[in-house]
Amino acid sequence: MQSPLIQELIEAFRVLPGVGPKSAQRMAYHLLERNKSGGLLLSQALSKAVEEVGHCSLCRTLTEEETCSICQSARRATGELCIVESPADVGVIEQSGIFQGQYFVLMGHLSPIDGIGPKQIGLDLLESRLSDGSVSELIIATNPTVEGEATAHYIQQMAIKQGVVVSRLAQGIPMGGELEYLDSGTLSQAFLARRSM
Repeated sequence: MQSPLIQELIEAFRVLPGVGPKSAQRMAYHLLERNKSGGLLLSQALSKAVEEVGHCSLCRTLTEEETCSICQSARRATGELCIVESPADVGVIEQSGIFQGQYFVLMGHLSPIDGIGPKQIGLDLLESRLSDGSVSELIIATNPTVEGEATAHYIQQMAIKQGVVVSRLAQGIPMGGELEYLDSGTLSQAFLARRSM
């Protein structure tokens, strides 16, 4: 018979994506048996983050400030706005160092089946930002899924109505990739997105 507190801890770990019952049990026992100080540190950091982290008032990414550091930076190109699905996407793009504009984080994608429409992902906020004339180019970086493509199309139509130039991140063969290992969808996209040399 397992302790109710241990069972509660195991169930708490299961809220994380990809963590099943066995993984949750291993994590719980590891912290309790071998790393109680790490467990305390984890609980304090988690509690503080949950209480203090919210959304940036401009781009909607996660931050403990009213406006995130990217939106506050005077070095960023305010006319270029990159649309991403999640704060993790912002992190990946920022690590590359290639983009020097600003972001708008959807916190998801359109999914009518799940009851997620334009308002749920902040497209009303994006539309008002586009209508103020400060954005000259919209770079759509949604995921290449059915939902991501539908979201990209919807945003593209919004931007065109506002007279904003729209571009989409290229998709297809990754750098260093070999044709024989590509799936047909990736190869099809590479052919459709080909450019002159």
